[in-house]
Amino acid sequence: MYRAPVEDIAFTLKHVAGMKSALDAGTFGDLGEDLVDAVLGEAGRFATDEVAPLYKIGDEQGAVLKDAAVTTPPGWKELYRRWIDGGWNALSGPEAYGGQALPTMLGVAALEMWNSAAMAFGIGPTLTMGAVEALDKHASEELKAKYLEKLVSGEWMGTMNLTEPQAGSDLNALRARAEPAGDGTYRIFGQKIFITYGEHDFTDNIIHLVLARLPDAPAGTRGISLFLVPKFLVGDDGSLGARNDVFCSGLEHKLGIHASPTCTMIYGDGFGGAAPGAIGWLIGEENKGLACMFTMMNNARLAVGMQGVAVAEAATQKAIAYANERRQGKAASYAGAGMAPIVRHPDVQRNLLTMKALTQTARAISYCCAHAIDLARVSTGDEAAHWRDRANLLTPLAKAFSTDVGVEVASLGLQVHGGMGFIEETGAAALYRDARIAPIYEGTNGIQAIDLVMRKLPLGGGEHVYGYIVELAAVANAVRISNLQGFGRTADALDEALAELTHATRFLQKLSADGQSDEALAGATPYLRLISLAAGGAYLAQGALADPGRIALCRFFAENLLGEARALKDRIIGGAESLAAAGKALISA
Repeated sequence: MYRAPVEDIAFTLKHVAGMKSALDAGTFGDLGEDLVDAVLGEAGRFATDEVAPLYKIGDEQGAVLKDAAVTTPPGWKELYRRWIDGGWNALSGPEAYGGQALPTMLGVAALEMWNSAAMAFGIGPTLTMGAVEALDKHASEELKAKYLEKLVSGEWMGTMNLTEPQAGSDLNALRARAEPAGDGTYRIFGQKIFITYGEHDFTDNIIHLVLARLPDAPAGTRGISLFLVPKFLVGDDGSLGARNDVFCSGLEHKLGIHASPTCTMIYGDGFGGAAPGAIGWLIGEENKGLACMFTMMNNARLAVGMQGVAVAEAATQKAIAYANERRQGKAASYAGAGMAPIVRHPDVQRNLLTMKALTQTARAISYCCAHAIDLARVSTGDEAAHWRDRANLLTPLAKAFSTDVGVEVASLGLQVHGGMGFIEETGAAALYRDARIAPIYEGTNGIQAIDLVMRKLPLGGGEHVYGYIVELAAVANAVRISNLQGFGRTADALDEALAELTHATRFLQKLSADGQSDEALAGATPYLRLISLAAGGAYLAQGALADPGRIALCRFFAENLLGEARALKDRIIGGAESLAAAGKALISA
């Protein structure tokens, strides 16, 4: 059974991601370590004692659709009620609408725990929090007054409606349409697919944020608007009125996260005899909906990264526990009677340490991204610009590297379990099934790599990334000059990885400047992993400098995993031509 690693989470927040120095400087007002520790401790208790016990029933029974209504697994509706009664949905919400306005860092730390305990549960509130941010930044005062308080509290949940059958990740191809009704409202028509928690029984209203095109909209993404479409219309006094013309026509039968309803949503089909056209309200300006939605999507990308961290943590805990219980074979390090616990075997230790190290690197990257978001919000002028650039740089790393790690670590967890990992009763397979969606949604990891290379490397005139590398190199130097024992070749390995990263960065920036975008994109995915491994190694070292008990894992990462950096650099610099040549054989038309 999962137990929230509150100590590890608190340590990474404070001593790696920068929360302690921010608290000491009064960056977050009167927020102090005592309150941070109390919040993390209670979140850990709730995740461990209340959410985790319902994971298995959620996976086995899943969500059920009947007569356009979705029923979640037994106990899940009541769990959600206890969760919002605890104030968890409001943790980082705006104070003006009942939120606690706590730092993003604290919010994502709690999010990790919900998703480790049951990813299918944690994913629903994630979208509500994103909807809150989008409405808070872009909606009219009237819409905020009517909807935000109940979304912040969690009394109502929100969704994000982008994808359509013909569009996938290409929003240029969206066909959903919005027709002005002449009274300030719009009528929405169309189909949206893969809508997480598009229909459920947790709340009595669901607030959909929907991308659609106006009749005279320009082609492509320049002609997309964003609309608020409630499941039930809301009166001026906040009471629920008539059912809107939107319904769930189907649930996807998925590899994992079975308890999370993934819906096909139909807008404007005359549901229940209503006049055709779902009633919606414009958010922001006409034809500027993508900018509004990206507020929600950026929030979601970091949250999805936390899902990768979360599943990796749960898989690591499960594998370590099994390896200490399962006995098989002989081991030189074991002097006891009978067969040795498999944790005694070096290959099993290698797998477990790889799982543990990758999980901690992904956690550190994601928490550092949240830290940058927080500092961008509370800073001004050039400092705010710096932290915005840092958050933008780290977001694709947090999303893509962390979700790749989630799949990799969950797969290693199955390997540690051996044949029993392939059997559902151990729960190791369920974690692997859950993890596999995260590299796909909220912008596939390939899209994240494209974003990193084409949009984020040019930040600050192309210099921001080098400033980041300098910061990482300072950690390597601190390891070298420290008097702490046990680091081995950590400093040298970090220096080598950062040198490879610098070389690859210059190469890709030159390709982009010369207009060789295909060649640059050929190296985008290996580049994202390269910068993530280098950053992760530095973050592990930073943690080890603060706590010598962490040196052994840091050294393991540096001497066993960080050597991948050179191979990744070689792929980035020398792989484009062979990729293009071999790729021609794949093209059928």
